[in-house]
Amino acid sequence: MLLILQRDEVSPVTVPPILIDAFSPCKRTVILKETKQDTRNRSCKGTSMKLGMINSAWAQAGRDTAWGLHKTKEIGFDCVDIFIDPQDVDIRERRLVKDTCDQLDLPIMSVCCVAVGLIDFNPSVQRFHLQRVRDYLDLCYEYQAHNLLLVLGEYIWNREVIPPAEQWQTAVENCRRLAEYAVNLGLEIALELEPFPLSLLNDVDSMVRFVDEVDHPALKANIDVSHLLLAGVEPPELQKLQGKAIHVHISDCDGQVHGDLPPGRGVVHFEPYLAEIKKLNIDGAISLELEYSPEPDKIEEWVREAYESTDSLMKQAGLRG
Repeated sequence: MLLILQRDEVSPVTVPPILIDAFSPCKRTVILKETKQDTRNRSCKGTSMKLGMINSAWAQAGRDTAWGLHKTKEIGFDCVDIFIDPQDVDIRERRLVKDTCDQLDLPIMSVCCVAVGLIDFNPSVQRFHLQRVRDYLDLCYEYQAHNLLLVLGEYIWNREVIPPAEQWQTAVENCRRLAEYAVNLGLEIALELEPFPLSLLNDVDSMVRFVDEVDHPALKANIDVSHLLLAGVEPPELQKLQGKAIHVHISDCDGQVHGDLPPGRGVVHFEPYLAEIKKLNIDGAISLELEYSPEPDKIEEWVREAYESTDSLMKQAGLRG
């Protein structure tokens, strides 16, 4: 089957220089240019990591956005990741997120995006998802986030109809386009590793290979601790991501299926993974990913438990002061 990929190149975005005020004591100055910028220069090596959470935990329990953000700050989180679709959200809700976070002094570290159509074999589907991810990157810029957390799709039809190499190359080319768009906004993209058999990026080796082939300073990796366990990744393998990882997700699981439980409720031994993460000197956040609360009316207790256990683990690992 012949795949015809349209070269939908991204036009450079002209943006005036800005100062993005990140977490003290390290403030990062990002000088945006009309040409490629090496975003690696923004790191403040040797600093502790921040503890955040993805705000979708509150929404899945039926809590409104502002309430969830207030609770996030009250419990003690340093920052927050936002799960929101810029093509669906009402303009008032979109503004509410930024205004509330500013009022609470709760920086937005990341915005989460699932864009499985980036590796679809139909050019029209790819074009739609390229524009959709650009809209997400625009939202990241608006929210003064550090990165876009991007989830790619899976190999289609059991890898039997379309050659896997073609889907892989489609992903590489589209992610390179998006990285070029991101760098003109002073942003980075963090790719998620998914622990499923047909996921494009389902182990450390595939992640390293993908980042190397895209070969763009704005395209990096996200580390998800429970995903690593489910994928059979041993902690020392994380050193392959030296200089390639910019964000971390943390949650527990039963060792068999994707679960996103508070740390301590499953079988993940976090200490070895966190020790390896510390060696990576990531200037960013470890964000709790909590879904599927068994008792939605007790979501506050669920999140607080996860915060306390993760805070303790990070302090033991020397990742949080």
